[in-house]
Amino acid sequence: MDSSLVTLGLPLALAVIMFGLGLDLTPSDFARVARQPRAAAIALACQLLLLPAACFALVVLFRLPPILAVGMMLLAASPGGTTANLYSHLFRGDVALNISLTAINSVIAVVTLPIIANLAIAWFQPGDLSLGMQFGKTVEVFLIVLVPVAVGMIVRALSPRFATAMDRPVRIASIAILALVIAGAAVANREILVAQFLILGGVTAAFCVVSLTVGYIVPRLTKIEKPQAVASAFEVGIHNATLAIVVAQSVLGRPDMALPAAVYGVLMFPLAAAFGFWVTRRGAR
Repeated sequence: MDSSLVTLGLPLALAVIMFGLGLDLTPSDFARVARQPRAAAIALACQLLLLPAACFALVVLFRLPPILAVGMMLLAASPGGTTANLYSHLFRGDVALNISLTAINSVIAVVTLPIIANLAIAWFQPGDLSLGMQFGKTVEVFLIVLVPVAVGMIVRALSPRFATAMDRPVRIASIAILALVIAGAAVANREILVAQFLILGGVTAAFCVVSLTVGYIVPRLTKIEKPQAVASAFEVGIHNATLAIVVAQSVLGRPDMALPAAVYGVLMFPLAAAFGFWVTRRGAR
């Protein structure tokens, strides 16, 4: 893949996706969490504390090479993807809670993603990245995550009708862009992908299943209602693979580090659908 295309194209692709997220958000989405503090707090605890620990355990268990190990940790540190809202709607989750969690996660990730990436780099020591992400890199993550979201929210505030009309086209564009980003990452690193495919497929599938399960079971064990637990499951279980790929390739300059997110981006769709059917059938019984 041409380096200029990676440098310019990937952040632009992520910007479109995050802009689409902003079109769905209003300030009240952040305030809504105050009315459901326990469900939101538990989901965020799963996302920010349990998942990085579970991902680290899987990385050690599967004995991933250092670069791929850091790539997995980047994926674990990424917030929920916009697809989580769609899955939550399909399988009777609390979509309003999803939207609120996505908004808050996107803000928190600006801080937590560089921290987790830095710790992972320090632990696994993948070559010349031993110093981790510096302040400039953190600012870069801030710009590629929050600025497009803010622009989308401003557009929605100024023209709600336009934001509503653009919702479906931007969602379709986001899915198409995600597919292109995944394909590009796979093609650019095809030799490593072929050599590590079985391991990457195993660890990313396991991580997806663990994420969905933790996101659902932990809220249910703490007496959270099922619609909120379903929302939590998809928010925790469906990560923003595009963000992880952009940070790996454009911010850290390591395209091979993007492979776990690329493989995960393919596997998460059928796995999340299967999980949704399982949850729905359990409810029917």
